[in-house]
Amino acid sequence: MSLITSISGIRGTIGGKPGTALTPVDILRFTTAYVRWIIDQGDNRKIIIGRDGRASGNMISQLVTATIQAMGAEVVDLGLTTTPTVEIAVEQERAAGGIIITASHNPEEWNALKLLNRKGEFLDADEASEVIKWAQDVDTTSFADVYHLGRYSTSESYLQKHIDLIVQHPLVHADAIAARQYTVVVDAINSSGAIYVPALLKVLGVAKVHLLHGEINGRFAHHPEPLPEHLAALKAEVKKQNADLGIAVDPDVDRLCFVCEDGSMFGEEYTLVAVADYVLTHRPGNTVSNFLSTQALKDITEKHGGQYFPAPVGEINVVKKMKQVNAVIGGEGNGGVIVPDLHYGRDALIGIALFLTHLANSGKKISALRRMYPDYFISKNKIALQDGIDIQQILQKMQEKYKQYPQNTEDGLRIIFENNDWVHLRASNTEPIIRIYAESRFETTAQNIARKIMEDIRECINYQH
Repeated sequence: MSLITSISGIRGTIGGKPGTALTPVDILRFTTAYVRWIIDQGDNRKIIIGRDGRASGNMISQLVTATIQAMGAEVVDLGLTTTPTVEIAVEQERAAGGIIITASHNPEEWNALKLLNRKGEFLDADEASEVIKWAQDVDTTSFADVYHLGRYSTSESYLQKHIDLIVQHPLVHADAIAARQYTVVVDAINSSGAIYVPALLKVLGVAKVHLLHGEINGRFAHHPEPLPEHLAALKAEVKKQNADLGIAVDPDVDRLCFVCEDGSMFGEEYTLVAVADYVLTHRPGNTVSNFLSTQALKDITEKHGGQYFPAPVGEINVVKKMKQVNAVIGGEGNGGVIVPDLHYGRDALIGIALFLTHLANSGKKISALRRMYPDYFISKNKIALQDGIDIQQILQKMQEKYKQYPQNTEDGLRIIFENNDWVHLRASNTEPIIRIYAESRFETTAQNIARKIMEDIRECINYQH
């Protein structure tokens, strides 16, 4: 059982004892703390909520709704929706904040409360610390009396509002997409994407849409992280249907990756690279991604005369850096695309629209489009952490062991080897693991670097025990 509090929200497995998992007691405690924080910000008490398709989503939604009302705040419930849709709704409704009930890429036994501020952006470290502080002092909370309970309403309009905003974006060309008469296969992983992605593709003029795992039943057909090893069915269906491409999203539709017409992976790291290439062609400027993302974005940015900036992992950290450097496009190498003139949040739907426009305008097959970009290989690995493991001690030992190489400690530990090969180690914000990412121009080199570092980490863990 796990319960994790971070800038990525309050995340845990369902069931177990309070304080060790995402139990009803913990849901009430952190929702109460969040509403106290909202009330502390001013008079606006309107909060937008929404959820993905997990089996636990409806139960948690009812607990969250009742708690918000009991605190005297107003709830606008979007129901089954996406993370970027809730972010947009917070802005459009001029709300004080929002709660998205989703554990994103985590398996179905997990869920989470993703917390937004009045801008529709994730809480930063200081804001999250305030909420956690309130959660530790929840026993002093005073709830509203019967005459001052918060109002509750629902809204079903934001699917259309979100799609309208995307289609109206000046760099989205629905006519160019429609002219190609694309056939597309979508893996919706039994969640909100089953509603939102086909609706968007229809408006964009995609000729045929084949939906995989479209039943929203609370059970994911495979691990929900859109990685190659989880997308065998999508790759096979693209070839079977003689489709132009395949699209995979995660359960809350903020991550995105593509499958080529031959069944090969376009590469989730290259979702942002391709979209950035298109945006930079029309809007030269700076870009941002996190430290775990491919160097290919830096190459593409410099090709267009812009400057690339890295940021610590965490969507809000990328957003902060984007604002600082006035980036025209940014995101994360996990398939997260942030288009600032739409909203400051990862959004698979705008990513799909811009990518399809880029593909249509290029006149190429998607596999040929992929060959336009520099080849880097990232080996993505993780090591599970047991209770009592001192992560900082592990990072310090690794820092000492590889002290002869240039290092960056802004977010975990990054070690730069010859030929700009790198490895990055950091504790996850969303799971009890250490992530170990290594990148090189050569796949075997990236894998060998990662393998050696993982051996070193395991030695450190064994030493601690």
